[in-house]
Amino acid sequence: MTKPEQQETHDAIIIGAGVTGIFMLHKLLGMGMDVTVVEAAARLGGTWNKNRYPGCRFDSESYSYGYTFSKEIFEEWKWSEHFAGQPETLRYLEFVVDKLGLIDHMQFGCTVKTATYDEEGRCWHVELEGGRTLSARYLCTAIGLLSAPTLPRIDGMGDFEGESFHTYDWPEEEVVLAGKRVAVIGTGATGVQIISEIADKVDQLTVFQRRPNWCAPLHNSPVDDQTHEDFKSRFDEWVELIQASPSGFAHQPIIRRTKDVPKEERYAFWEELYASPGFGIWVGNYFDATLDPEANAEFSEFIARKTRERIDDPEVADILIPKDHGFGTRRVPLETRYYEQYNRDNVRLVDVSKSPIECITAKGIKTAEEEHEFDLIIYATGFDAITGAFDRMEIIGRDGEKLADKWMDGPQTYMGIQVPGFPNLLTLAGPQSASHGSNFPPAIEAVCGWACGLIEYMRDNGYETCEPTNAAHEEWEKSVREAYGNTLIPTAKSWFTGYNSNIEGHDKMRYLVYLRGAVNFRSELVDVSSNGYRGFDIR
Repeated sequence: MTKPEQQETHDAIIIGAGVTGIFMLHKLLGMGMDVTVVEAAARLGGTWNKNRYPGCRFDSESYSYGYTFSKEIFEEWKWSEHFAGQPETLRYLEFVVDKLGLIDHMQFGCTVKTATYDEEGRCWHVELEGGRTLSARYLCTAIGLLSAPTLPRIDGMGDFEGESFHTYDWPEEEVVLAGKRVAVIGTGATGVQIISEIADKVDQLTVFQRRPNWCAPLHNSPVDDQTHEDFKSRFDEWVELIQASPSGFAHQPIIRRTKDVPKEERYAFWEELYASPGFGIWVGNYFDATLDPEANAEFSEFIARKTRERIDDPEVADILIPKDHGFGTRRVPLETRYYEQYNRDNVRLVDVSKSPIECITAKGIKTAEEEHEFDLIIYATGFDAITGAFDRMEIIGRDGEKLADKWMDGPQTYMGIQVPGFPNLLTLAGPQSASHGSNFPPAIEAVCGWACGLIEYMRDNGYETCEPTNAAHEEWEKSVREAYGNTLIPTAKSWFTGYNSNIEGHDKMRYLVYLRGAVNFRSELVDVSSNGYRGFDIR
């Protein structure tokens, strides 16, 4: 392959300026490398720049979502809430970039069209929309797990005369909600947040539920000065707690079987979990709650009862309670008075499983039973998770093989970090890694740190290329599949299993997530690197 004229050349190119790209850039610059970040958006932040819809916030504890690699940053930034909203999280990332002096190494408005491996030159050529090209020995993808929004497959979507958009494309300018008749399609994590936030601000809100989710209370609260000082004084202890947790959250599973705990005791414990903030109700429960069908069924019924207690109309409650999967077998949305919104006179729930949406019309939404008129339609219809962002650019490896073709029936990786046939491509938030099955920032710090160690090893020993062997990838995929089989995750249709009704062909099982936990994943990383990067062909 001939190098294009006037090509911008670096040691490494990072695609994406979100949580992952920011940290990887900091690490590589610290190694003295020439690095640039290319970001499609006009500013940094990734997920926390694009998701501007009302109510958007993370459900990780703020102090566990922030970076832990710098005690100074940890101490200087004071979170205002235990579960921060999107605007504050974006400000935090901007603060980190400013603190570390990273902005001059970022290029914005740069959408990657193709990335092609040049075997002769042992480098990657990256072509941007508009024709500009860059090259580098290492190509690092930091493109996020939920960054490829998907619209539903409904006829007539272009016919609607009012406002309509996916939540990911929420306009930067103010969207007037007062006095509006609003439809929300979707009740996943995004739908739950936006419904809770706008129900009291619109004239009428109609929720079109495709499949119900199990939800649990977030129990958010402000962070006062004393709490912040307490976190600062316990920095090392806090980091150790996060590192020791299989989920990467500030919670540990209870190593007792549900059935071995007296009924009165376990129900008292579940009441305590339900009243506590964060993901403890999911990842701080008895360890078999998402492994054993009987334990899961009993706990699901407990959550169903708590849900019914919050909804005035028993028929509405019945629609909102899932029947096709148990609690925790899909990612659990944490909510703030979500169920109470359905007690409002201006909120209506439409069960799409019983009254399917036939089409979007000029005036609104037509179901099998009636036509609804709206001023605004909000599509809270989720994302093509984990692999979707990869599919939206063309990545071409050795011998012209396209990554999309290689992954057509499911991703093929080694440790979620590299792909056979794609030398020096580092998929930092790639499929089959722990970053998607645990608290994202701590997991991504481990992945980026390990990847930088690999680059340093290659540089110190004069190596130029690295890719996994087919045998290593096959063994990794087998391990990932086996982990799924040890849980109840495959019993639910979710992005954990690659299911997405908005995308043709995404109706079969795909093994996208490492489910053995963050602690085991880090152990695997250490084991591979300490054994001469076992499973990698390094030349």
